[in-house]
Amino acid sequence: MHIAKTDIQLSYADTDMMGVIYHGNYIKWLELGRSQFVEDAGYDYLDMEKAGYYAPVYHLDFTYKKSIRFGDQVSVLTWVEENGRSRTVYGFKIVNGQNEICAEGTTTHIIVKKDTFRPVSFAKVFPEWFHKYEEMKKQK
Repeated sequence: MHIAKTDIQLSYADTDMMGVIYHGNYIKWLELGRSQFVEDAGYDYLDMEKAGYYAPVYHLDFTYKKSIRFGDQVSVLTWVEENGRSRTVYGFKIVNGQNEICAEGTTTHIIVKKDTFRPVSFAKVFPEWFHKYEEMKKQK
Protein backbone atom coordinates (compact mmCIF):
# COMPACT_ATOMS: atom_id res chain seq x y z
CA MET A 1 0.00 0.00 0.00
CA HIS A 2 1.28 3.45 -0.89
CA ILE A 3 0.66 6.39 1.47
CA ALA A 4 1.24 9.91 0.15
CA LYS A 5 2.40 12.45 2.72
CA THR A 6 1.59 16.12 2.30
CA ASP A 7 2.96 18.66 4.77
CA ILE A 8 0.60 21.58 5.40
CA GLN A 9 1.79 25.14 5.93
CA LEU A 10 -0.50 26.76 8.52
CA SER A 11 -1.17 30.48 8.63
CA TYR A 12 -2.72 32.59 11.35
CA ALA A 13 -5.56 33.38 8.92
CA ASP A 14 -6.53 29.67 9.09
CA THR A 15 -7.58 29.99 12.76
CA ASP A 16 -11.03 30.68 14.17
CA MET A 17 -12.09 32.78 17.16
CA MET A 18 -11.13 29.93 19.52
CA GLY A 19 -7.52 30.00 18.33
CA VAL A 20 -7.71 26.64 16.58
CA ILE A 21 -7.53 25.89 12.89
CA TYR A 22 -10.97 26.43 11.35
CA HIS A 23 -12.61 23.09 10.56
CA GLY A 24 -13.34 23.95 6.92
CA ASN A 25 -9.62 24.08 6.16
CA TYR A 26 -9.30 20.34 6.80
CA ILE A 27 -11.47 19.53 3.78
CA LYS A 28 -9.20 21.64 1.57
CA TRP A 29 -6.25 19.64 2.90
CA LEU A 30 -7.89 16.40 1.77
CA GLU A 31 -7.77 17.74 -1.78
CA LEU A 32 -4.09 18.57 -1.37
CA GLY A 33 -3.49 15.03 -0.12
CA ARG A 34 -5.42 13.50 -3.00
CA SER A 35 -3.51 15.63 -5.51
CA GLN A 36 -0.23 14.41 -3.99
CA PHE A 37 -1.39 10.80 -4.24
CA VAL A 38 -2.32 11.28 -7.91
CA GLU A 39 1.11 12.81 -8.53
CA ASP A 40 2.85 9.95 -6.68
CA ALA A 41 0.99 7.55 -8.97
CA GLY A 42 2.49 9.35 -11.95
CA TYR A 43 -0.65 11.10 -13.19
CA ASP A 44 -2.03 14.63 -13.33
CA TYR A 45 -5.63 15.61 -12.66
CA LEU A 46 -5.36 18.32 -15.33
CA ASP A 47 -4.69 15.59 -17.91
CA MET A 48 -8.00 14.03 -16.90
CA GLU A 49 -9.75 17.35 -17.49
CA LYS A 50 -8.00 17.84 -20.83
CA ALA A 51 -9.28 14.40 -21.86
CA GLY A 52 -12.83 15.59 -21.11
CA TYR A 53 -13.49 14.17 -17.64
CA TYR A 54 -13.82 15.28 -14.01
CA ALA A 55 -13.54 13.35 -10.73
CA PRO A 56 -16.01 15.09 -8.38
CA VAL A 57 -16.53 14.18 -4.75
CA TYR A 58 -19.53 11.88 -4.46
CA HIS A 59 -19.37 11.29 -0.69
CA LEU A 60 -17.39 12.64 2.26
CA ASP A 61 -17.06 10.98 5.66
CA PHE A 62 -14.85 12.83 8.11
CA THR A 63 -14.28 12.84 11.87
CA TYR A 64 -12.46 15.51 13.88
CA LYS A 65 -10.53 14.04 16.83
CA LYS A 66 -8.07 16.64 18.13
CA SER A 67 -7.71 20.37 17.60
CA ILE A 68 -4.87 21.77 15.53
CA ARG A 69 -3.52 25.15 16.56
CA PHE A 70 -1.45 27.73 14.74
CA GLY A 71 2.22 26.71 15.12
CA ASP A 72 1.52 22.96 15.01
CA GLN A 73 3.16 20.80 12.38
CA VAL A 74 0.50 19.11 10.25
CA SER A 75 0.62 16.41 7.58
CA VAL A 76 -2.05 14.69 5.52
CA LEU A 77 -1.59 10.98 4.88
CA THR A 78 -3.53 9.74 1.84
CA TRP A 79 -4.08 6.32 0.31
CA VAL A 80 -6.57 4.47 -1.88
CA GLU A 81 -8.95 2.59 0.40
CA GLU A 82 -11.05 1.09 -2.43
CA ASN A 83 -10.70 1.25 -6.19
CA GLY A 84 -13.85 0.15 -7.97
CA ARG A 85 -14.63 0.36 -11.65
CA SER A 86 -16.99 3.30 -11.09
CA ARG A 87 -15.67 4.93 -7.90
CA THR A 88 -12.49 5.41 -5.91
CA VAL A 89 -12.42 5.83 -2.14
CA TYR A 90 -9.45 7.75 -0.75
CA GLY A 91 -8.54 7.33 2.92
CA PHE A 92 -7.04 10.18 4.93
CA LYS A 93 -5.45 10.86 8.29
CA ILE A 94 -4.46 14.34 9.35
CA VAL A 95 -1.69 14.10 11.94
CA ASN A 96 0.21 16.62 14.04
CA GLY A 97 3.96 16.77 14.68
CA GLN A 98 3.63 14.14 17.43
CA ASN A 99 1.95 11.82 14.88
CA GLU A 100 -1.36 12.05 16.78
CA ILE A 101 -4.43 11.62 14.58
CA CYS A 102 -6.31 14.93 14.57
CA ALA A 103 -8.88 13.96 11.94
CA GLU A 104 -9.56 11.06 9.62
CA GLY A 105 -11.99 9.99 6.98
CA THR A 106 -12.64 9.18 3.37
CA THR A 107 -13.77 10.83 0.17
CA THR A 108 -15.45 8.90 -2.62
CA HIS A 109 -14.95 10.12 -6.17
CA ILE A 110 -16.60 9.15 -9.43
CA ILE A 111 -15.48 9.89 -12.98
CA VAL A 112 -17.91 11.90 -15.11
CA LYS A 113 -17.85 13.23 -18.66
CA LYS A 114 -17.19 16.95 -18.63
CA ASP A 115 -19.97 17.85 -21.06
CA THR A 116 -22.78 15.71 -19.60
CA PHE A 117 -21.67 14.99 -16.01
CA ARG A 118 -22.74 11.39 -16.60
CA PRO A 119 -20.69 8.79 -14.72
CA VAL A 120 -18.27 6.59 -16.67
CA SER A 121 -16.09 3.62 -15.75
CA PHE A 122 -12.67 4.64 -14.40
CA ALA A 123 -11.32 1.26 -15.53
CA LYS A 124 -12.53 1.78 -19.11
CA VAL A 125 -11.68 5.46 -19.57
CA PHE A 126 -8.29 5.46 -17.80
CA PRO A 127 -7.21 1.77 -17.68
CA GLU A 128 -3.52 2.42 -16.90
CA TRP A 129 -4.39 4.82 -14.08
CA PHE A 130 -6.96 2.36 -12.71
CA HIS A 131 -4.42 -0.50 -12.70
CA LYS A 132 -1.77 1.68 -11.06
CA TYR A 133 -4.25 2.40 -8.25
CA GLU A 134 -4.88 -1.33 -7.95
CA GLU A 135 -1.14 -1.79 -7.29
CA MET A 136 -1.07 1.08 -4.78
CA LYS A 137 -4.31 0.55 -2.86
CA LYS A 138 -4.78 -0.69 0.68
CA GLN A 139 -4.66 -4.47 0.89
CA LYS A 140 -7.55 -6.13 2.67
